[in-house]
Amino acid sequence: MRRMRVLFLTERNIKPLLLMSEVIEVVEAAFREKALGHVQMPPKIYVTYEKYNGDLRAMPSYLERLDISAVKVVNSHPDNPEKFKLPTVMAIIVLVDPRSGAPLSIMSGTWITAMRTGAAGGIAAKYLARRDSRVVGLIGAGMQGRTQLLALLSIYERLEEVRVWDRSEARIKEYISEMSPLCGERARLLPVKNAKEAVEDADIIVTATPSRKPLVSDEWVSEGTHITCIGADAPGKEELDPHILTHAKIYVDDWDQALHSGEVNVPLSKGIITKEDIYGELCEVVAGLKPGRTSREEITVFSSTGLAIQDAVTAKLVYEKALAGNLGQWIEMI
Repeated sequence: MRRMRVLFLTERNIKPLLLMSEVIEVVEAAFREKALGHVQMPPKIYVTYEKYNGDLRAMPSYLERLDISAVKVVNSHPDNPEKFKLPTVMAIIVLVDPRSGAPLSIMSGTWITAMRTGAAGGIAAKYLARRDSRVVGLIGAGMQGRTQLLALLSIYERLEEVRVWDRSEARIKEYISEMSPLCGERARLLPVKNAKEAVEDADIIVTATPSRKPLVSDEWVSEGTHITCIGADAPGKEELDPHILTHAKIYVDDWDQALHSGEVNVPLSKGIITKEDIYGELCEVVAGLKPGRTSREEITVFSSTGLAIQDAVTAKLVYEKALAGNLGQWIEMI
């Protein structure tokens, strides 16, 4: 029997390989493939650890025309940074050869998850936010706060003002200290005292917290604002006043996942909105099957739950770059 070798890649291997502009490119291609019906992607499978305030998810996918397949196992434990000095989200991805089913690579998926999620937010802004957007209100100064900003800068190149709010003042200070050098002259980062100061009169609002109660009130959101909701990715989570959704144009990343665990899941369960109030999937906009923003005045909302196809295409990008750079460690599995 032929020997089977698998490339093992760590976070240290992966981080230098990923440029946000390239991740946006492959994720946008994956969205297009999904809208055109060329992917297999069952909804996430959840295992809930209620007594530990966490969960575990399994996410398989296959992009048929691109011949890319992978499965990710990922957790979400919001108490990790404080209790265990670990990231809230950690992941392992297995990149699979569709021809044989053999694993090509086993790699850390933590940075890949952060980058591909940031990329989705950037793509949402590209299609749904106003082209002249310059002011961003950022709710949540964690990892997603970082990659969402990197993605917005990749789309807009320059932002006048990024207002940053988090429940933790220490996290805000750390965020400003870390991200300001990366932004340089391309964005001015401002710490603010509350969520209202962050989002009032903002062109783009990004919510990236594990909240289970609304943080952004309806009366704070101006006409023409685009909102990317990242944190609501499990049942019961929500970051927006549900009344925002009653007069916004809502896009989701995947119908099944969004109805179960996206920003719309709580308002739907309470009857505040119905499925008919959701305009469609962002993937359909990317593929040209549905329009995105059609006026300067409309409020647009993107509910992101995170798609397995985003992981698969980003993992393939990492794998190809690692091969080219002779990175990682080969492990003989059989």
